[in-house]
Amino acid sequence: MPEESYVDVLIVGAGPAGVMCANALAAAGIDVKIVDQRPSKVSTGQADGIQPRTIEVLQSYDLAERLLKEGCQMHMCAFYNPDRDGVLALTGRAPDITAPTARYPFEVLLNQGAVESIFIDSMTRYGLIVNRPIVPASIELSNDSGQLADPLSYPVKVTLNHLDTPGKQEIVHARYLVGCDGAHSWVRKTLGITMEGEQTDYIWGVVDIVADTDFPDIRNRSAIHSTSGSCMIIPREGDKVRFYIQLSDSDVLDPATGRVDKNRMSPEKLLEVARKILHPYKVGEPKMYDWWTIYIIGQRVASRFSVNERIFIAGDACHTHSPKAGQGMNASMNDTHNLAWKLVQVIRGRADISLLKTYELERRKYAQDLIDFDREFSTLFSGKPRTVDNDDGVSHEQFLRAFQTGGGFTSGIGVHYMPSAITNEIHQQCAPHLTIGERMPPQIFVRAADARPYDIQDMLPSDTRFKLLFFVGYLTEDRVRELNTLSEEMKDPSCFLQKYGYPSKGIAQGMFDIITIMSGDKEHVEFTRIPALLRPHWSKILLDDTDTTGSLGGGAYKRFGIDPRNVTLVIVRPDGYVSMIAPASALDDVNSYFAAFTIPQEGGVEFAEPSRLQLTINNTIATSSLA
Repeated sequence: MPEESYVDVLIVGAGPAGVMCANALAAAGIDVKIVDQRPSKVSTGQADGIQPRTIEVLQSYDLAERLLKEGCQMHMCAFYNPDRDGVLALTGRAPDITAPTARYPFEVLLNQGAVESIFIDSMTRYGLIVNRPIVPASIELSNDSGQLADPLSYPVKVTLNHLDTPGKQEIVHARYLVGCDGAHSWVRKTLGITMEGEQTDYIWGVVDIVADTDFPDIRNRSAIHSTSGSCMIIPREGDKVRFYIQLSDSDVLDPATGRVDKNRMSPEKLLEVARKILHPYKVGEPKMYDWWTIYIIGQRVASRFSVNERIFIAGDACHTHSPKAGQGMNASMNDTHNLAWKLVQVIRGRADISLLKTYELERRKYAQDLIDFDREFSTLFSGKPRTVDNDDGVSHEQFLRAFQTGGGFTSGIGVHYMPSAITNEIHQQCAPHLTIGERMPPQIFVRAADARPYDIQDMLPSDTRFKLLFFVGYLTEDRVRELNTLSEEMKDPSCFLQKYGYPSKGIAQGMFDIITIMSGDKEHVEFTRIPALLRPHWSKILLDDTDTTGSLGGGAYKRFGIDPRNVTLVIVRPDGYVSMIAPASALDDVNSYFAAFTIPQEGGVEFAEPSRLQLTINNTIATSSLA
């Protein structure tokens, strides 16, 4: 008889989406099992670009330091086009990242296997490993409405095959299943979820080498349009370089079947095509080819991302697109970053299961926007360049405009979640320049107790808590009285802080984390005048002022459009996105916001010391410099 087990969440697939999800859930104390069909993790090739927003997300899990240490930073993009004589020449250079609020104004290039290792090593801290090589053989989802409505039931039954032991099976009963098993997802196909979209006629090859070349921008991202085709160059970790190379049908199509035949191509042939595109620049024969593949650009989105809020698909399982916009790993990891905290709150019994509907609402809209952008960008990139003989071709100005216009989207900085149960725009006017539905931007404050500069993002770890940022302005006598009154109001049992303020319990963090941000100057501020409810710990009081050197911080109230004459609450979701803004006089609206998806607790509220993840991040920051 197969061995049987019960878990909170079963994850199928240990690619970027899967290990992001597993690490986040394990850190929150959720019982997770993750399986993958590969006998070992990816060692070379695959996806490689990490965008600025994704670096911020990794920082929120205390994982960015290793990424920055091991990866290659890409700051500039060079553009090459035919000159008036048809000879390939530099047209211009521009910053690779154009989003003005990017905390990390660059991309990091690191192979997918190394990125996965960051999460896999982190998971081991919580006693979680990837079970390999294992594949699902069947999925059963209960159709009992009562069982499906009970968030703590086990309606998902999965039979797993152990590939290294013929005939060995096990049965896993799960509350929730997350399919992160790639573009050819078995989970998606088994559930009958279709992919909507199209496959283009554009065929591209990819090859990773250490390049011996006289091409001057080999260590910058380079977008190359020549009369012989298009190519993109991406610098990689160490001395490696990746070439994306446009191919013709005759290079790779089997004339008998009309299908792509990888056997008709080789890394040597790919590099030969690249040499023709790059002429008159030269590329020597490398000592070895690290990795290569060919692909047809497909742009598709799954018809749905979940089934009964019990089975979810994420990453390439629910959206596919070209790799040249650098979104593959980023879209995948941010899918499960969005999903994980919602699963945690439902499994803990703190949120209604309807919260899980917002995963598809938010991430499918993002995926559709991604496909729309990718369709335009890949068409421009694959098009013929404008020359004296081809006035209808793609001009440098046209391509640069698309590159820069899409910068907010491709960097991840401009991702905007529309209004929903967890994104409420009713009081946007209280902070008109702090956009509800977008991530909390970086901003340096100084800690009132010791004048130490802190970036607000480092106060917002991905630890499943909602962060309540109280912008209280100047501590005048009238303001202190106002804050005392507010504090008393929030002690009322009917207030959201008491009704939904679950305390920390074991490894499970509390529901809320209060951070108070004052106006004033560090020489004269007395932060102890703030009432205790808004001052849960000395480290949680920040000041909108510069540090002692005068070079860091200050200007946040003006930047966000917050009036220091008022008390304003900014609510940041556990995934770092601003979910609501409200004046202190609108506590009823805040109560209604949390009532829409949160289950009231029994008893009162207490606030614990900073969580394990927050303390880890604090210690990391203590050994590094903001400068």
